[in-house]
This record gives sequence, C-alpha cells and structure tokens, in this order.
Amino acid sequence: MSQNKSDWEATVLKLATERSSERKSEFVTESDLEILPVYTPEDRQDFKYQEQLGYPGEYPFTRGVQPNMYRGRLWTMRQYSGYASASETNQRFRYLLDEGQTGLSVAFDLPTQNGFDSDHDLAKGEVGKVGVPIDTLDDMETLFEGIPLDRVTTSMTINATASILLAMYLSVARKQNVPFQSIGGTLQNDILKEYIARGTYIYPPTPSLRLITDVFEYCSEHVPQWNTISISGYHMREAGANAVQELAFTFTNAIAYIEAALDAGLKVDSFAPRLSFFFVAHNNLFEEVAKYRAARRIWARIMKERFHARNPRSMMLRFHTQTAGVTLTAQQPDNNVVRTTIQALAGILGGTQSLHVNSKDEALALPSEESVLLSLRTQQILAHESGIADTVDPLAGSYYVESLTDEIEHASEALIEEVLSLGGALQGLEDGLQVKAINESAWTHQKAVETGARIVVGVNQFQSDSVHIGNLLKIDPNEQVAQIENLRRIKKNRDNKKVQAALKRLHEAASGSVNTIPALIECAESYASLGEMCDVLREVFGEQQQYSFF
Repeated sequence: MSQNKSDWEATVLKLATERSSERKSEFVTESDLEILPVYTPEDRQDFKYQEQLGYPGEYPFTRGVQPNMYRGRLWTMRQYSGYASASETNQRFRYLLDEGQTGLSVAFDLPTQNGFDSDHDLAKGEVGKVGVPIDTLDDMETLFEGIPLDRVTTSMTINATASILLAMYLSVARKQNVPFQSIGGTLQNDILKEYIARGTYIYPPTPSLRLITDVFEYCSEHVPQWNTISISGYHMREAGANAVQELAFTFTNAIAYIEAALDAGLKVDSFAPRLSFFFVAHNNLFEEVAKYRAARRIWARIMKERFHARNPRSMMLRFHTQTAGVTLTAQQPDNNVVRTTIQALAGILGGTQSLHVNSKDEALALPSEESVLLSLRTQQILAHESGIADTVDPLAGSYYVESLTDEIEHASEALIEEVLSLGGALQGLEDGLQVKAINESAWTHQKAVETGARIVVGVNQFQSDSVHIGNLLKIDPNEQVAQIENLRRIKKNRDNKKVQAALKRLHEAASGSVNTIPALIECAESYASLGEMCDVLREVFGEQQQYSFF
C-alpha cells in the first residue's frame, strides 16, 4: 500500500511540474491560462507574487476586505431593475424589497443614458425599453415614492449623465428631509469603459473626466457614504474580454480616474476610500474566484505603491458582481438558472460586497416578476442554506486556486504595464488598444463555440426542440405616450424663468472651473429636464464622435 502511494505521489508530482515547451495543454481557462492535471505547493514557486496567504481584512486583502466577511454581514442582494415607467419600476422595487432584497439597483433606459428627453426624436421607440425613463425630478420622486432613502442603499447604473441623476437623487433626499450625510449608494460614473465597450457617452474624455472628479469632490465633502464611482470590468467582459483583460483594462481606467482627481487638486485619501468596482461572474468557477482574489492584491499594491495612499480603506477593493448576461441562452432558458447559480457562487466565494443574479429569460426579454423572484431566491438559498457564508475565503489554500490567483495576477499586471507604457488608458483608447484586444478575444471565443471546441449546452450540443419559455415581460407602448405627456405637463406648469436662470448658472459653472454639482442640483430642483441640462453641457463641452479603428 505504501509503495502504491509513493508511486502515485511520484506520478502526480511529475504531471504537476511537467510543462510542454512544444504546445499548450488542451485544458485552459477562458483567459487561455494552462490548467495542469493536478496542483502541488511547487506550482507557486514560478511566480514573483508569492505572498503570505495572511488573514482577511489585512493588506493585501487577498482573502477579503473585512476580517469576518459574511459571518458579520451578508453581501447586499441587488436585483437590477427598471422598465416602462418610474411608477412601474417603483412597484418592482417595492415588490423585491418585500421579498427580501437588501439594496436597490436602477436600470435606466437608453434615452436617459444618452442625455435625451423622452420626447426627443432619437428617443422614439426606446423609452422605457431597457430601463426606467427619467426626464425630470418628478420621475425620480415617483421612482422612490414610499422608499426612505436613509434606510436603503441605491446603485445607479449610469455614466454620461451620472452627475445629473445624482443631483436628482440628492434632490429627492432633500424632499424626504433626509440629510445627504445619511444616504448611501453607488454611482457607476465610469465613462472610459463606455468609449471602450458600450457606447453611451456624450462628451469628449477630458470634460467627462471633469464631471467625474466634480462628483468625487462634492461627495467627499457632502455625501460621505456615497460610492462615487463603480469602475467597471463587467461591460468589457460582456463585449468579449477575458478575465485577465477585464482586470487589466479596469485598473488602467482606475489609474486614469485617480490621476485626473489628483490633477484637479484632490488628495488621494480624500476620495479613494469611496471608489468601488463592478466585475462580472462568468462560468469558469475557479478562474472567477481566483480573479477576484488577484484583483484585491493588484489594487492594494497600486494604491500603496503607485499612489502612496496611507488610509487602509483606500487600498481595499470593494466590488459589486453581476452574473454574465452574455452567457445566457435563448435556447433552453431554464439552463440559465444553473449557469447563474454557478456564477453567483463564484462571486460569493470570491468575496463580493454585493450581487445581482441575472434572470433566466433575459436572453429573450426584460425579466418577468416570476423570474426575477427566482433570481433573488437563488441568492437567498446560497446565503442561508449552502454554508457558503460560514467561513471566510473557504477555497484559500487550494493549490489550484492559489496558483491560478498568482497566474492571473501576474498576467494582469503585465498587461497593465503594457497599457501604461504605451501612454495609459486614454492613449490606449485613442489608439484602439483595448478595443482591438477585446475584439480579438471575442472572436477567439466565438470561433471556439462555432467549431465545437467550447461546448455551450443547448446551443452547439445537447440541443432540444421542446423548450419551455414561460411568460415574457412586454412593455406597453402606451407607457411611452404617457411619459411624453407627463414631461410636457411638467414643462408647462413649472416656473420656466427659474429653470432658465438655473440653466444659465450651469452654463457658467461648466464654462469655468467651479464644481458643477451645486448647479445641477439647482437645475434638478427647478424641474429642468435631463435633456435640457445635457444640452447646456453639450454647448460647453461639445460631443464625442464615435471611435473607429477598423
């Protein structure tokens, strides 16, 4: 028996340390990192980042940003919601809160994201389709009717118009007699990834960065519990980036934001503790867990060594996770429940601070009430029935996970240095560096699916003709008509002299160097529309034309 064990150990060690110089193993992660047949302690010796594993809550935070993580407090359960109208979305919010959701996450429609009122020609057919339309403070008041803003945190997925939506949210808080110091939440406010992967930008990069740093400055003084940006790898990954690119391009964008804030005269520790991140959870369970662990180490090192932050909170990477929309299939949509459960498990094992689980029908439509409840129940079952929250970083010490964490960190930092050496995120954007890399990665993935090298159950293997779809959510076209009528009523009944005076002060603020947030709040409280405010900023800043690299 002893001899057999010895032979087995010798074989395992040989397999674990044997690396072919002629070809890479057919077993690779989604980022094309080789997977060995078995892992041992020796597999960590090749990497320069052989950290002490250490304890949660301690630099470099590999094992989590809090000492007790979910034993002290579960992650915030946020189901991203918004459709049709502010009234309909308010009902969905209240339904989910009643069912146990612990935080709100607002999806805005495309006209709102792009700075157009619902009655604009370019908004035709898009009002309320992929999110809630917000034209004026009246809509924001309706959206949060009956929801006290000092008792719930709100995440707003909005970028080009982020400062305007923040101004409206603060105005609602004031109407509820809630002090700004008492409200908490997150503003995505990440414009660089819009140029790279998503496209809902309005102004050129430089004035866009100015609006972002205005939010940093204002909130650091007046809204101290607000996360002023959620620097997003999610949308780049949805566009086709792999896990290594997701981290590298997210962190080079983060470096650009910090440098812009420092150039504006802010001190790093005055705003860095309120920076947050937004990552995806994909299907490869172990790669995703290792990605989050590596991300915390990379960020801690960037803040300590590059920006000389002194506050430990400036070095803590706090992030929201959303399961991967791009992995959902219209074929056999019930399979998506399994996919998103695995992805949610990855986010939790990786130490996320908040989580959204996509619904099974999202490859076909916005989620129905039935399917979004199932997604929330998925989180609740993981939290309360799986034992996953009973200990911190339960996969720590796994030879595979620790080796993969090191390898993702090594590859991500190499790509970060490459982007920085070529001029950083903004120069890379001008040169098309990130876009081309993401497109190449997307093409590699798609080719693997089409050839069958990568199996997608129900799509290129294990197909079935009998598919149960269920009831899909359909947006009533009359909602757009009602939204436009309400906007016209607001514009007719408001004090238009007050509106014009507020818009003039916004023009002056944007044309100078003072912080624009107070002027935006004044505009919001006068019931100036989002489109009117954006038009003022367009006049001052200009509009960014679409990037083209091919």
